[in-house]
Amino acid sequence: MDEAMRDISPPNADDTVDWWRGAVIYQIYLRSFRDTTGNGIGDLPGIIEKLDYLASLGVDAIWICPFYRSPMKDFSYDVSDHRAVDPTFGTLNDFDLLVDETHARGLKILIDLVIGHTSEQHAWFRESRRDRTNPQADWYVWADPNPDGTPPNNWLSVFGGPAWTWEPQRGQYYLHHFLPCQPHLDFHNPEVQDQFLEVAEFWLRCGVDGFRLDAVQAYFHDRDLRDDPPAAPGRQTPGVPAGNPYGLQRHVHSINRPESIGFFRRVRALLDDHPGTAAVAEIFGNESPSVIADYTKGSDRLHMAYTFDLLSAPLSAAGIRAIVDAAGHGPGDGWPCWAFSNHDVQRAVSRLGGVRADNDALAKLLMALLLSLRGSACIYQGEELGLPQAALNVDQLRDPYDRAFWPDVAGRDGGRTPMPWTAAAEHGGFSDTEPWLPVIAEHRARAVDRQDSDADSVLNAYRRFLAWRKNHPALRHGDIRFRNTEDPLLAFERRTPGERLVAVFNLDNEPRETALADLSDWRPIEGHGFFSERTNDVLRLPGFGAFFATTRN
Repeated sequence: MDEAMRDISPPNADDTVDWWRGAVIYQIYLRSFRDTTGNGIGDLPGIIEKLDYLASLGVDAIWICPFYRSPMKDFSYDVSDHRAVDPTFGTLNDFDLLVDETHARGLKILIDLVIGHTSEQHAWFRESRRDRTNPQADWYVWADPNPDGTPPNNWLSVFGGPAWTWEPQRGQYYLHHFLPCQPHLDFHNPEVQDQFLEVAEFWLRCGVDGFRLDAVQAYFHDRDLRDDPPAAPGRQTPGVPAGNPYGLQRHVHSINRPESIGFFRRVRALLDDHPGTAAVAEIFGNESPSVIADYTKGSDRLHMAYTFDLLSAPLSAAGIRAIVDAAGHGPGDGWPCWAFSNHDVQRAVSRLGGVRADNDALAKLLMALLLSLRGSACIYQGEELGLPQAALNVDQLRDPYDRAFWPDVAGRDGGRTPMPWTAAAEHGGFSDTEPWLPVIAEHRARAVDRQDSDADSVLNAYRRFLAWRKNHPALRHGDIRFRNTEDPLLAFERRTPGERLVAVFNLDNEPRETALADLSDWRPIEGHGFFSERTNDVLRLPGFGAFFATTRN
Protein backbone atom coordinates (compact mmCIF):
# COMPACT_ATOMS: atom_id res chain seq x y z
CA MET A 1 0.00 0.00 0.00
CA ASP A 2 1.07 3.60 -0.52
CA GLU A 3 2.47 5.46 2.46
CA ALA A 4 0.26 8.00 4.18
CA MET A 5 0.61 11.57 3.00
CA ARG A 6 2.05 14.00 5.51
CA ASP A 7 1.52 17.71 5.00
CA ILE A 8 4.78 19.51 5.68
CA SER A 9 4.17 22.67 3.65
CA PRO A 10 5.17 25.68 5.76
CA PRO A 11 2.08 27.45 7.09
CA ASN A 12 1.66 30.93 5.62
CA ALA A 13 5.08 30.74 3.99
CA ASP A 14 6.38 34.13 2.84
CA ASP A 15 7.90 33.69 -0.62
CA THR A 16 10.11 36.72 -0.04
CA VAL A 17 11.55 35.57 3.28
CA ASP A 18 11.34 31.84 2.47
CA TRP A 19 12.56 32.14 -1.14
CA TRP A 20 15.07 29.38 -0.40
CA ARG A 21 12.40 26.73 0.20
CA GLY A 22 12.25 24.81 -3.06
CA ALA A 23 14.71 27.21 -4.73
CA VAL A 24 17.04 26.22 -7.55
CA ILE A 25 20.61 27.35 -6.87
CA TYR A 26 23.30 27.50 -9.57
CA GLN A 27 26.76 26.65 -8.24
CA ILE A 28 29.67 28.60 -9.72
CA TYR A 29 33.17 27.19 -9.36
CA LEU A 30 34.77 30.59 -9.82
CA ARG A 31 38.19 29.53 -11.07
CA SER A 32 36.55 27.84 -14.05
CA PHE A 33 33.57 30.04 -14.91
CA ARG A 34 34.88 32.94 -17.03
CA ASP A 35 38.29 34.63 -17.18
CA THR A 36 38.21 38.33 -18.12
CA THR A 37 41.80 39.27 -17.18
CA GLY A 38 43.78 36.80 -19.28
CA ASN A 39 45.42 34.96 -16.38
CA GLY A 40 43.68 31.67 -17.20
CA ILE A 41 41.59 31.76 -14.02
CA GLY A 42 37.94 32.77 -13.67
CA ASP A 43 37.08 35.95 -11.80
CA LEU A 44 34.24 38.02 -10.35
CA PRO A 45 33.88 40.27 -13.45
CA GLY A 46 33.47 37.04 -15.42
CA ILE A 47 30.34 36.23 -13.42
CA ILE A 48 29.00 39.74 -14.03
CA GLU A 49 29.55 39.25 -17.76
CA LYS A 50 27.45 36.05 -17.72
CA LEU A 51 24.61 37.11 -15.41
CA ASP A 52 22.16 37.42 -18.29
CA TYR A 53 22.91 33.81 -19.21
CA LEU A 54 22.31 32.71 -15.61
CA ALA A 55 19.03 34.63 -15.48
CA SER A 56 17.96 32.99 -18.75
CA LEU A 57 18.17 29.56 -17.13
CA GLY A 58 15.36 30.36 -14.70
CA VAL A 59 17.29 29.64 -11.49
CA ASP A 60 16.55 31.48 -8.27
CA ALA A 61 20.04 32.04 -6.90
CA ILE A 62 23.75 31.62 -7.53
CA TRP A 63 26.27 30.15 -5.11
CA ILE A 64 29.89 31.23 -5.59
CA CYS A 65 32.73 29.03 -4.37
CA PRO A 66 35.39 30.81 -2.24
CA PHE A 67 37.14 33.92 -3.54
CA TYR A 68 38.90 34.93 -0.30
CA ARG A 69 42.56 35.82 -0.01
CA SER A 70 44.44 32.53 0.03
CA PRO A 71 47.78 30.83 -0.72
CA MET A 72 45.66 28.63 -3.05
CA LYS A 73 47.01 25.31 -1.79
CA ASP A 74 43.36 24.20 -1.78
CA PHE A 75 42.11 26.90 -4.13
CA SER A 76 40.73 29.40 -1.62
CA TYR A 77 39.37 26.75 0.75
CA ASP A 78 42.56 27.58 2.68
CA VAL A 79 41.64 31.12 3.73
CA SER A 80 44.22 33.61 4.97
CA ASP A 81 41.80 36.58 5.22
CA HIS A 82 38.03 36.04 5.39
CA ARG A 83 37.21 39.69 4.63
CA ALA A 84 39.36 40.19 1.54
CA VAL A 85 38.94 39.19 -2.11
CA ASP A 86 42.01 37.46 -3.48
CA PRO A 87 43.55 39.57 -6.28
CA THR A 88 43.34 36.49 -8.53
CA PHE A 89 39.56 36.96 -8.60
CA GLY A 90 39.20 40.74 -8.47
CA THR A 91 38.47 43.31 -5.78
CA LEU A 92 35.89 44.04 -3.14
CA ASN A 93 34.51 46.71 -5.49
CA ASP A 94 34.04 43.98 -8.10
CA PHE A 95 32.10 41.98 -5.54
CA ASP A 96 29.90 44.94 -4.63
CA LEU A 97 29.06 45.41 -8.31
CA LEU A 98 28.35 41.69 -8.66
CA VAL A 99 25.86 41.83 -5.79
CA ASP A 100 24.08 44.82 -7.32
CA GLU A 101 23.94 43.32 -10.82
CA THR A 102 22.78 39.93 -9.51
CA HIS A 103 19.93 41.51 -7.57
CA ALA A 104 19.01 43.68 -10.57
CA ARG A 105 18.22 40.46 -12.44
CA GLY A 106 16.01 39.12 -9.67
CA LEU A 107 18.56 36.55 -8.48
CA LYS A 108 19.82 35.86 -4.97
CA ILE A 109 23.52 35.44 -4.20
CA LEU A 110 25.06 32.96 -1.75
CA ILE A 111 28.76 32.72 -0.95
CA ASP A 112 30.86 29.97 0.58
CA LEU A 113 31.62 30.51 4.27
CA VAL A 114 34.71 28.46 5.11
CA ILE A 115 34.94 28.72 8.88
CA GLY A 116 35.97 25.32 10.26
CA HIS A 117 39.61 25.91 9.43
CA THR A 118 41.98 28.55 8.07
CA SER A 119 45.17 28.63 6.10
CA GLU A 120 48.37 28.08 8.07
CA GLN A 121 49.27 31.56 6.78
CA HIS A 122 46.30 33.18 8.53
CA ALA A 123 47.40 35.77 11.10
CA TRP A 124 45.50 33.87 13.80
CA PHE A 125 47.42 30.64 13.23
CA ARG A 126 50.78 32.36 12.91
CA GLU A 127 50.15 33.75 16.38
CA SER A 128 48.60 30.58 17.81
CA ARG A 129 51.51 28.34 16.82
CA ARG A 130 54.10 30.66 18.38
CA ASP A 131 53.60 29.56 21.99
CA ARG A 132 50.94 28.46 24.50
CA THR A 133 50.24 31.86 26.08
CA ASN A 134 49.51 34.26 23.19
CA PRO A 135 46.02 35.78 22.64
CA GLN A 136 45.13 33.20 19.95
CA ALA A 137 46.81 30.25 21.72
CA ASP A 138 43.48 28.47 22.25
CA TRP A 139 41.84 29.35 18.94
CA TYR A 140 42.95 26.10 17.26
CA VAL A 141 42.83 22.47 18.38
CA TRP A 142 46.15 21.61 19.99
CA ALA A 143 47.06 18.40 21.81
CA ASP A 144 50.08 16.90 23.55
CA PRO A 145 51.67 13.79 22.05
CA ASN A 146 51.35 10.33 23.51
CA PRO A 147 54.28 9.28 25.72
CA ASP A 148 55.91 7.66 22.69
CA GLY A 149 55.61 10.88 20.65
CA THR A 150 52.76 9.67 18.41
CA PRO A 151 49.60 11.73 17.73
CA PRO A 152 47.03 11.86 20.54
CA ASN A 153 44.49 9.58 18.83
CA ASN A 154 43.60 7.70 15.63
CA TRP A 155 41.71 10.48 13.83
CA LEU A 156 42.28 10.58 10.09
CA SER A 157 42.37 13.36 7.54
CA VAL A 158 39.93 13.35 4.61
CA PHE A 159 43.00 13.82 2.40
CA GLY A 160 44.68 10.67 3.76
CA GLY A 161 46.92 9.94 6.74
CA PRO A 162 46.72 11.22 10.33
CA ALA A 163 44.65 14.32 11.10
CA TRP A 164 47.49 15.66 13.26
CA THR A 165 50.66 17.58 12.38
CA TRP A 166 53.52 18.32 14.77
CA GLU A 167 54.35 21.95 15.58
CA PRO A 168 57.82 22.22 17.17
CA GLN A 169 57.36 25.81 18.40
CA ARG A 170 54.59 24.74 20.78
CA GLY A 171 55.70 21.14 21.22
CA GLN A 172 52.18 19.97 20.34
CA TYR A 173 50.15 18.51 17.52
CA TYR A 174 47.47 20.55 15.75
CA LEU A 175 44.31 19.09 14.21
CA HIS A 176 43.49 19.33 10.50
CA HIS A 177 40.55 17.45 8.98
CA PHE A 178 41.84 18.19 5.49
CA LEU A 179 45.33 19.30 4.37
CA PRO A 180 48.07 20.00 6.94
CA CYS A 181 48.03 23.60 5.67
CA GLN A 182 44.40 23.89 6.93
CA PRO A 183 44.62 23.91 10.76
CA HIS A 184 41.28 23.35 12.47
CA LEU A 185 39.76 26.01 14.69
CA ASP A 186 38.46 25.19 18.16
CA PHE A 187 34.75 25.99 18.14
CA HIS A 188 34.49 25.10 21.82
CA ASN A 189 36.11 28.53 22.27
CA PRO A 190 33.35 31.19 22.22
CA GLU A 191 35.84 33.75 20.89
CA VAL A 192 36.19 31.68 17.72
CA GLN A 193 32.43 31.49 17.30
CA ASP A 194 32.16 35.25 17.79
CA GLN A 195 34.83 35.90 15.17
CA PHE A 196 32.94 34.02 12.50
CA LEU A 197 29.60 35.52 13.31
CA GLU A 198 31.34 38.86 12.74
CA VAL A 199 32.69 37.56 9.40
CA ALA A 200 29.18 36.50 8.41
CA GLU A 201 27.81 39.90 9.46
CA PHE A 202 30.46 41.61 7.30
CA TRP A 203 29.31 39.80 4.15
CA LEU A 204 25.63 40.25 5.00
CA ARG A 205 26.29 43.98 5.13
CA CYS A 206 27.85 43.61 1.67
CA GLY A 207 24.43 42.44 0.49
CA VAL A 208 24.70 38.66 0.20
CA ASP A 209 21.51 36.64 0.63
CA GLY A 210 23.14 33.84 2.58
CA PHE A 211 25.87 31.25 2.75
CA ARG A 212 26.89 27.76 1.82
CA LEU A 213 28.57 26.47 4.99
CA ASP A 214 31.56 24.28 4.28
CA ALA A 215 31.81 20.90 6.11
CA VAL A 216 29.54 21.94 8.97
CA GLN A 217 29.66 18.79 11.07
CA ALA A 218 33.44 19.13 11.37
CA TYR A 219 33.21 22.37 13.37
CA PHE A 220 33.22 20.65 16.76
CA HIS A 221 35.35 17.77 18.04
CA ASP A 222 35.23 15.53 21.10
CA ARG A 223 36.95 17.38 23.94
CA ASP A 224 38.33 14.09 25.32
CA LEU A 225 39.87 13.21 21.93
CA ARG A 226 38.48 9.68 21.99
CA ASP A 227 39.41 7.37 19.12
CA ASP A 228 36.97 6.99 16.25
CA PRO A 229 35.64 3.41 16.00
CA PRO A 230 35.93 1.33 12.81
CA ALA A 231 33.15 1.56 10.23
CA ALA A 232 30.80 -1.39 10.00
CA PRO A 233 31.16 -3.53 6.87
CA GLY A 234 29.35 -1.86 4.00
CA ARG A 235 29.03 1.44 5.88
CA GLN A 236 32.10 3.23 4.59
CA THR A 237 31.85 6.98 4.18
CA PRO A 238 29.93 7.90 0.98
CA GLY A 239 32.11 9.35 -1.75
CA VAL A 240 35.41 8.22 -0.21
CA PRO A 241 37.49 6.07 -2.61
CA ALA A 242 38.50 2.58 -1.54
CA GLY A 243 42.14 3.62 -1.37
CA ASN A 244 41.48 6.29 1.26
CA PRO A 245 41.56 4.92 4.85
CA TYR A 246 39.28 7.75 5.97
CA GLY A 247 36.32 5.66 4.83
CA LEU A 248 37.21 2.87 7.26
CA GLN A 249 36.20 4.80 10.38
CA ARG A 250 32.92 6.00 11.89
CA HIS A 251 33.64 9.63 12.54
CA VAL A 252 31.62 10.05 15.72
CA HIS A 253 34.26 11.76 17.88
CA SER A 254 36.36 13.72 15.39
CA ILE A 255 33.19 15.24 13.84
CA ASN A 256 29.38 14.96 14.18
CA ARG A 257 29.31 16.36 17.68
CA PRO A 258 26.03 17.43 19.36
CA GLU A 259 27.58 20.74 20.40
CA SER A 260 27.17 21.90 16.80
CA ILE A 261 23.46 22.57 17.31
CA GLY A 262 24.13 25.42 19.75
CA PHE A 263 26.33 27.21 17.23
CA PHE A 264 23.82 26.65 14.44
CA ARG A 265 21.23 28.41 16.57
CA ARG A 266 23.56 31.40 16.79
CA VAL A 267 24.00 31.37 13.00
CA ARG A 268 20.24 31.15 12.47
CA ALA A 269 19.61 34.01 14.90
CA LEU A 270 22.05 36.19 12.95
CA LEU A 271 20.39 35.33 9.65
CA ASP A 272 16.94 35.96 11.12
CA ASP A 273 18.14 39.47 11.91
CA HIS A 274 18.57 39.85 8.13
CA PRO A 275 15.18 38.74 6.74
CA GLY A 276 15.36 36.92 3.43
CA THR A 277 18.78 35.38 4.05
CA ALA A 278 19.47 31.65 4.36
CA ALA A 279 22.19 29.05 4.85
CA VAL A 280 22.74 25.71 3.13
CA ALA A 281 25.09 23.33 4.93
CA GLU A 282 27.45 20.76 3.44
CA ILE A 283 27.34 17.44 5.30
CA PHE A 284 29.75 14.58 4.69
CA GLY A 285 30.52 11.37 6.57
CA ASN A 286 29.02 8.07 7.64
CA GLU A 287 26.03 9.52 9.46
CA SER A 288 25.11 12.09 6.82
CA PRO A 289 21.54 11.18 5.69
CA SER A 290 19.88 11.49 9.09
CA VAL A 291 21.97 14.54 9.98
CA ILE A 292 20.02 16.66 7.47
CA ALA A 293 16.87 16.46 9.56
CA ASP A 294 18.77 16.98 12.80
CA TYR A 295 20.64 20.07 11.61
CA THR A 296 17.69 21.77 9.87
CA LYS A 297 14.53 20.82 11.75
CA GLY A 298 12.46 23.52 13.36
CA SER A 299 12.95 27.24 12.88
CA ASP A 300 16.05 27.82 15.01
CA ARG A 301 18.64 25.74 13.14
CA LEU A 302 20.06 25.92 9.62
CA HIS A 303 17.68 26.41 6.70
CA MET A 304 18.92 23.65 4.35
CA ALA A 305 21.58 20.96 4.11
CA TYR A 306 22.94 18.58 1.49
CA THR A 307 24.91 15.36 1.75
CA PHE A 308 27.12 13.34 -0.57
CA ASP A 309 24.63 10.50 -0.80
CA LEU A 310 23.02 11.49 -4.11
CA LEU A 311 26.44 12.74 -5.22
CA SER A 312 27.96 9.29 -4.87
CA ALA A 313 25.13 6.71 -4.96
CA PRO A 314 24.28 4.60 -8.02
CA LEU A 315 21.17 5.51 -9.99
CA SER A 316 18.45 3.28 -8.57
CA ALA A 317 14.87 3.88 -7.50
CA ALA A 318 15.32 2.02 -4.21
CA GLY A 319 18.52 3.90 -3.42
CA ILE A 320 17.07 7.33 -4.11
CA ARG A 321 13.98 6.57 -2.08
CA ALA A 322 16.10 5.40 0.87
CA ILE A 323 18.22 8.56 0.76
CA VAL A 324 15.20 10.88 0.61
CA ASP A 325 13.47 8.97 3.41
CA ALA A 326 16.58 9.13 5.61
CA ALA A 327 16.74 12.90 5.18
CA GLY A 328 13.24 13.14 6.67
CA HIS A 329 10.02 14.40 5.13
CA GLY A 330 7.57 14.42 7.99
CA PRO A 331 6.14 17.24 10.11
CA GLY A 332 8.85 19.29 11.77
CA ASP A 333 11.66 17.61 9.90
CA GLY A 334 14.40 19.46 8.09
CA TRP A 335 14.71 20.76 4.56
CA PRO A 336 17.17 19.03 2.20
CA CYS A 337 19.01 20.53 -0.74
CA TRP A 338 19.73 17.94 -3.44
CA ALA A 339 22.42 17.73 -6.11
CA PHE A 340 23.81 15.13 -8.50
CA SER A 341 27.05 17.02 -9.27
CA ASN A 342 29.35 19.51 -7.60
CA HIS A 343 33.00 20.53 -7.52
CA ASP A 344 33.98 17.64 -5.22
CA VAL A 345 32.72 14.67 -7.26
CA GLN A 346 32.78 13.18 -10.75
CA ARG A 347 30.25 14.75 -13.12
CA ALA A 348 26.90 12.97 -12.94
CA VAL A 349 26.45 11.85 -16.56
CA SER A 350 29.83 10.10 -16.44
CA ARG A 351 29.38 8.69 -12.96
CA LEU A 352 25.87 7.38 -13.63
CA GLY A 353 25.85 6.90 -17.39
CA GLY A 354 28.60 4.36 -17.87
CA VAL A 355 28.29 2.92 -21.38
CA ARG A 356 24.71 4.09 -21.84
CA ALA A 357 23.81 5.09 -25.37
CA ASP A 358 22.28 8.52 -24.78
CA ASN A 359 23.88 10.68 -22.12
CA ASP A 360 21.88 13.73 -23.27
CA ALA A 361 18.70 11.86 -22.36
CA LEU A 362 20.27 10.89 -19.03
CA ALA A 363 21.26 14.53 -18.35
CA LYS A 364 17.66 15.64 -18.96
CA LEU A 365 16.26 12.84 -16.79
CA LEU A 366 18.59 13.71 -13.88
CA MET A 367 17.56 17.34 -14.17
CA ALA A 368 13.84 16.54 -14.04
CA LEU A 369 14.27 14.16 -11.12
CA LEU A 370 16.44 16.58 -9.16
CA LEU A 371 13.96 19.41 -9.64
CA SER A 372 10.99 17.24 -8.63
CA LEU A 373 12.23 15.94 -5.27
CA ARG A 374 11.04 17.57 -2.08
CA GLY A 375 13.64 20.14 -1.15
CA SER A 376 15.80 22.74 -2.82
CA ALA A 377 18.25 21.90 -5.60
CA CYS A 378 21.76 22.82 -6.67
CA ILE A 379 22.81 22.77 -10.33
CA TYR A 380 26.57 22.66 -10.81
CA GLN A 381 27.96 24.79 -13.65
CA GLY A 382 28.09 22.83 -16.91
CA GLU A 383 25.46 20.35 -15.73
CA GLU A 384 22.95 22.26 -17.85
CA LEU A 385 25.14 21.44 -20.85
CA GLY A 386 25.32 17.74 -20.06
CA LEU A 387 29.11 17.95 -19.67
CA PRO A 388 30.84 14.62 -19.04
CA GLN A 389 33.83 14.22 -16.74
CA ALA A 390 37.01 15.45 -18.43
CA ALA A 391 39.68 12.74 -18.60
CA LEU A 392 42.96 14.38 -17.52
CA ASN A 393 46.50 13.11 -17.45
CA VAL A 394 48.32 13.02 -14.12
CA ASP A 395 50.56 15.91 -15.20
CA GLN A 396 47.45 18.07 -15.76
CA LEU A 397 46.11 17.61 -12.23
CA ARG A 398 46.15 20.54 -9.83
CA ASP A 399 43.99 19.29 -6.97
CA PRO A 400 45.98 17.89 -3.99
CA TYR A 401 43.27 15.28 -3.36
CA ASP A 402 43.46 14.02 -6.96
CA ARG A 403 47.23 13.85 -6.79
CA ALA A 404 47.18 11.97 -3.49
CA PHE A 405 44.87 9.20 -4.74
CA TRP A 406 45.79 8.99 -8.43
CA PRO A 407 44.85 6.77 -10.25
CA ASP A 408 42.31 5.23 -7.84
CA VAL A 409 39.74 8.05 -8.13
CA ALA A 410 38.01 9.61 -11.11
CA GLY A 411 39.23 12.93 -9.80
CA ARG A 412 37.78 16.28 -8.82
CA ASP A 413 39.76 18.25 -11.40
CA GLY A 414 37.93 16.42 -14.19
CA GLY A 415 34.72 18.06 -12.95
CA ARG A 416 36.34 21.46 -12.43
CA THR A 417 37.57 22.17 -15.95
CA PRO A 418 36.56 25.53 -17.46
CA MET A 419 33.06 26.31 -18.68
CA PRO A 420 32.81 26.14 -22.51
CA TRP A 421 31.07 29.23 -23.85
CA THR A 422 32.05 29.27 -27.53
CA ALA A 423 32.57 26.08 -29.54
CA ALA A 424 34.92 27.58 -32.14
CA ALA A 425 37.22 29.33 -29.64
CA GLU A 426 40.51 27.66 -28.76
CA HIS A 427 39.77 27.56 -25.04
CA GLY A 428 36.00 27.35 -25.42
CA GLY A 429 35.58 31.08 -24.87
CA PHE A 430 36.57 30.71 -21.21
CA SER A 431 39.85 32.61 -21.61
CA ASP A 432 42.11 34.14 -24.25
CA THR A 433 45.08 32.32 -22.77
CA GLU A 434 45.97 28.81 -21.57
CA PRO A 435 43.58 28.10 -18.66
CA TRP A 436 44.57 26.59 -15.33
CA LEU A 437 42.86 23.35 -16.41
CA PRO A 438 42.31 22.37 -20.06
CA VAL A 439 39.05 22.69 -22.00
CA ILE A 440 38.63 19.34 -23.72
CA ALA A 441 37.27 19.00 -27.26
CA GLU A 442 34.18 17.10 -26.10
CA HIS A 443 33.25 20.06 -23.90
CA ARG A 444 33.77 22.62 -26.68
CA ALA A 445 31.35 20.61 -28.80
CA ARG A 446 28.75 21.17 -26.06
CA ALA A 447 29.45 24.89 -25.66
CA VAL A 448 26.73 27.33 -24.70
CA ASP A 449 26.59 29.02 -28.11
CA ARG A 450 26.04 25.71 -29.89
CA GLN A 451 23.31 24.51 -27.51
CA ASP A 452 21.60 27.88 -27.31
CA SER A 453 20.28 27.59 -30.87
CA ASP A 454 19.31 23.90 -30.59
CA ALA A 455 15.75 23.52 -29.32
CA ASP A 456 16.42 19.91 -28.31
CA SER A 457 19.66 20.59 -26.44
CA VAL A 458 20.24 19.83 -22.77
CA LEU A 459 20.55 23.58 -22.13
CA ASN A 460 17.13 24.36 -23.55
CA ALA A 461 15.65 21.36 -21.76
CA TYR A 462 16.80 22.97 -18.49
CA ARG A 463 15.27 26.31 -19.46
CA ARG A 464 12.00 24.68 -20.50
CA PHE A 465 11.67 22.55 -17.37
CA LEU A 466 12.61 25.34 -14.96
CA ALA A 467 10.03 27.66 -16.54
CA TRP A 468 7.39 24.89 -16.34
CA ARG A 469 8.29 24.10 -12.72
CA LYS A 470 7.57 27.68 -11.63
CA ASN A 471 3.89 27.09 -12.47
CA HIS A 472 3.62 24.09 -10.13
CA PRO A 473 3.90 25.04 -6.44
CA ALA A 474 3.68 21.36 -5.44
CA LEU A 475 7.19 20.87 -6.88
CA ARG A 476 8.55 23.74 -4.86
CA HIS A 477 6.76 23.51 -1.51
CA GLY A 478 4.80 20.26 -1.49
CA ASP A 479 5.16 17.16 0.63
CA ILE A 480 6.20 13.85 -0.93
CA ARG A 481 4.83 10.31 -0.97
CA PHE A 482 6.58 7.52 -2.80
CA ARG A 483 4.52 5.00 -4.75
CA ASN A 484 5.32 1.31 -4.83
CA THR A 485 7.20 0.70 -8.06
CA GLU A 486 10.15 -1.51 -8.86
CA ASP A 487 13.52 -0.52 -10.27
CA PRO A 488 14.22 1.12 -12.61
CA LEU A 489 10.95 3.04 -12.18
CA LEU A 490 10.64 5.67 -9.47
CA ALA A 491 7.26 7.27 -8.73
CA PHE A 492 6.05 9.74 -6.13
CA GLU A 493 3.41 12.37 -5.47
CA ARG A 494 3.97 16.00 -4.49
CA ARG A 495 1.11 17.88 -2.88
CA THR A 496 0.19 21.30 -1.57
CA PRO A 497 -3.29 22.39 -0.49
CA GLY A 498 -3.91 23.66 -4.02
CA GLU A 499 -2.20 21.06 -6.19
CA ARG A 500 -1.57 17.33 -6.31
CA LEU A 501 1.00 16.09 -8.80
CA VAL A 502 2.41 12.65 -9.65
CA ALA A 503 5.82 12.06 -11.25
CA VAL A 504 7.18 8.81 -12.71
CA PHE A 505 10.78 8.38 -13.88
CA ASN A 506 12.45 5.63 -15.90
CA LEU A 507 16.03 5.42 -14.62
CA ASP A 508 17.11 3.03 -17.37
CA ASN A 509 18.17 3.51 -20.98
CA GLU A 510 15.58 0.95 -22.19
CA PRO A 511 11.81 1.61 -22.48
CA ARG A 512 9.72 0.45 -19.51
CA GLU A 513 6.06 0.22 -18.60
CA THR A 514 4.16 0.03 -15.35
CA ALA A 515 0.58 -0.43 -14.18
CA LEU A 516 -0.70 2.11 -11.68
CA ALA A 517 -4.10 1.34 -10.22
CA ASP A 518 -5.49 4.89 -10.31
CA LEU A 519 -3.59 6.21 -13.32
CA SER A 520 -6.77 6.84 -15.28
CA ASP A 521 -7.76 9.43 -12.66
CA TRP A 522 -4.71 11.53 -13.46
CA ARG A 523 -4.56 14.21 -16.14
CA PRO A 524 -1.18 14.39 -17.95
CA ILE A 525 0.59 17.74 -17.79
CA GLU A 526 2.35 19.16 -20.84
CA GLY A 527 5.12 21.70 -21.27
CA HIS A 528 7.92 19.97 -19.35
CA GLY A 529 9.57 18.46 -22.44
CA PHE A 530 9.13 14.73 -21.72
CA PHE A 531 6.95 12.27 -23.64
CA SER A 532 5.16 9.05 -22.67
CA GLU A 533 2.23 6.83 -23.67
CA ARG A 534 -0.72 5.86 -21.49
CA THR A 535 -3.35 3.21 -22.11
CA ASN A 536 -5.91 2.98 -19.32
CA ASP A 537 -3.77 2.19 -16.26
CA VAL A 538 -0.59 1.22 -18.13
CA LEU A 539 2.11 3.84 -18.53
CA ARG A 540 4.89 3.38 -21.09
CA LEU A 541 8.05 5.44 -20.75
CA PRO A 542 10.96 5.65 -23.19
CA GLY A 543 14.51 5.20 -21.93
CA PHE A 544 15.27 7.94 -19.38
CA GLY A 545 11.70 9.15 -19.77
CA ALA A 546 9.44 10.97 -17.33
CA PHE A 547 5.70 11.44 -16.84
CA PHE A 548 3.87 14.18 -14.95
CA ALA A 549 0.17 14.39 -14.21
CA THR A 550 -2.20 16.12 -11.85
CA THR A 551 -5.60 15.58 -10.26
CA ARG A 552 -7.79 17.23 -7.71
CA ASN A 553 -6.86 16.79 -4.07
